[in-house]
Amino acid sequence: MKLLTYPILILVFISCNNTNQTTTMEEKFLPPTCKKTPKKLTIHSDLRIDNYYWLKERENKDVINYLNEENKYTNAILKETEKTQDSLYTEMRNRIKEDDQSVPYFFNGFYYSTKYDKGSEHPIHTRKTTFEGNNEEVLLDGNKMAKGYDYFDLGGFEISKNNKIIAYSYDTLSRRMYNLQFKNLETGKLYPEIIKNTNGSMEWANDNKTVFYTQQDPVTLRSNKIFKHILGTDPKNDELVFEEKDETFDCGINKTKSQKYLMITSSSTLTDEVQYIPTDNPNEKPIVFQKRTRGLEYRVYHFEDKFYIQTNLEAQNFCLMECNEKQTSSENWKIVIPNRNETLIEYIEIFKNNILICERTDGLVNFRIINTENKNEHYVDFPEDTYVAYTSANFQFETNKLRFWYNSLLTPGTTYEYNMDTKERSILKQREIIGDFKSENYSCSRLWATARDGVKIPISIVHRKDILLDGNNPLLQYAYGSYGYSMDPNFSSNRLSLLDRGFIFAIAHIRGGEEMGRSWYEDGKLLKKKNTFTDFIDCSEFLIEKGYTNSNQLYGMGGSAGGLLMGAVFNMRPELYNGLIAAVPFVDVVTTMLDEDIPLTTSEYDEWGNPNDSIYYNYMLSYSPYDNVEAKDYTNLLVTTGLHDSQVQYWEPAKWVAKLRELKTDDNLVLLKTNMNAGHGGSSGRFEYLKEIALDYAFILMLEQNN
Repeated sequence: MKLLTYPILILVFISCNNTNQTTTMEEKFLPPTCKKTPKKLTIHSDLRIDNYYWLKERENKDVINYLNEENKYTNAILKETEKTQDSLYTEMRNRIKEDDQSVPYFFNGFYYSTKYDKGSEHPIHTRKTTFEGNNEEVLLDGNKMAKGYDYFDLGGFEISKNNKIIAYSYDTLSRRMYNLQFKNLETGKLYPEIIKNTNGSMEWANDNKTVFYTQQDPVTLRSNKIFKHILGTDPKNDELVFEEKDETFDCGINKTKSQKYLMITSSSTLTDEVQYIPTDNPNEKPIVFQKRTRGLEYRVYHFEDKFYIQTNLEAQNFCLMECNEKQTSSENWKIVIPNRNETLIEYIEIFKNNILICERTDGLVNFRIINTENKNEHYVDFPEDTYVAYTSANFQFETNKLRFWYNSLLTPGTTYEYNMDTKERSILKQREIIGDFKSENYSCSRLWATARDGVKIPISIVHRKDILLDGNNPLLQYAYGSYGYSMDPNFSSNRLSLLDRGFIFAIAHIRGGEEMGRSWYEDGKLLKKKNTFTDFIDCSEFLIEKGYTNSNQLYGMGGSAGGLLMGAVFNMRPELYNGLIAAVPFVDVVTTMLDEDIPLTTSEYDEWGNPNDSIYYNYMLSYSPYDNVEAKDYTNLLVTTGLHDSQVQYWEPAKWVAKLRELKTDDNLVLLKTNMNAGHGGSSGRFEYLKEIALDYAFILMLEQNN
């Protein structure tokens, strides 16, 4: 990788405590420098000096000034890309069908769907009495509700059993702190009460007046309390039904498909505990299904007079068990489908005459359908070698029709209806890509890289057919690799803007995800976390070796925990890449995991380790991107964050960039872009966020052009 030097006139010196100077449009900035206020951090007899700890003072005007100056610098450096950004944004927006509507799904007497009007940013939720009917009723119009807010996200909604009242949630700050409100669907009037600081989900009991919801700790944002609200009453009088006092657990509530039970689930990374309440008797106290036992994970599905349990009880890849409705503790569980070393059970869907088991084998999803009467079973056929499939909107119990969603790197999202008895299928809708997109112009494949310890790592790859694979192609490699989240090869119309400019796009299915089963996850967490980082690097070297790209044209990208991945790779092998993009990156691992007041910290000890234990502290310290910045040459870097981020606080990337500015010895770019009105998910609305993608792509294209 060659160093890129950008000529900068030394006209203005910017610092955190000297931000009142101005420049003309023609002047260019030096990178901002941040004041150093040493903070001593000591644990396990180890002293760390954090010069930029003060950046977490959210209300400090110097912090806001610094973030604004970083934005000005980024805008100045990327000014030459403004036309490219505009072009990319226009391309991506023009591929979206603006007046679009989802396929209606049936539930409790109505067909529900979501639509977008031309030019609108937010969804409109509707219902009607027949599939093809024209008597559409607007339930919630996100566009009207969003007026007057810089940020607006319409969360979940639930309809009362009598279909007369809707409970819904919305967030206007982008910290995933949702208000809960109620609307009479007969009169259109809102109920006076507003319930604040919920996680956005809620469930009705069958009496049409009792609503259960989850509230969050106002500091850590941990979902820790389940309340019961009676419609039309003051939320201050709501009854606390359950409080999760273990700080490593979150809790939530959902309803079984049978509509018979409300299920309160407490979960940590490794352990679950479920309690249930009859929906007909919401005043009953919750009954524990199976008490929590460390390491025991389970999910519960109700079916007639019994429960199915998906669990890791003596089953690393999960098995399916069942028990009587009245005897639910684990000693009463009986195996229905045993554990298999090569296949992970992800979830199940219950119907009157069929059970669907979503399995994952060799990184690919399969639907296994078992007839509950005759025990015959079969798998749904999928047409491509690499793809993604999910079940969707299967709320009806007495049906033989399965609805699922399918896509691939070449195939836009497609909604199918599948007859589980006859195996016939029909397309209900395929996402329309406006313009001249033709899937036959592109090629996708599945490759297998060999990690340094001999493990085979799958890579999904897509590019135009007309490019020559001679090692001289720009390539963007993407990955996540944490929490057992499988990074599936989804279709993206936005990605076409890179592919049509000659880029190759690759997804590295590295350890820390769950693509290859539960062991794939366990081999990329805790004291094996470094496998995630070295897997990404080994995939990069494989792609270079096989002639897909070279280090001068190779780029990496990841977000959140994937941003941690970028930070680690940035420290370990910067010369392997021409540029990296770290979105909302979790880069200050040790300090964050030692701060129990930060959202997500205590609930993630089983993912990263508890640094109060010296073994985990030392291991985290050995890879934490912020702690491992050193005086050496790095590659080009774009870092993005949101001021109101509830998952990864803005100060992590801000501190990281400040320390890099201080220590790095090269002339390559380090840019920080902070969205001052958004949080972890970026801008709200279906178009506004495209500007953020356009900026990311323009950064890479600029680097490529300057090669």
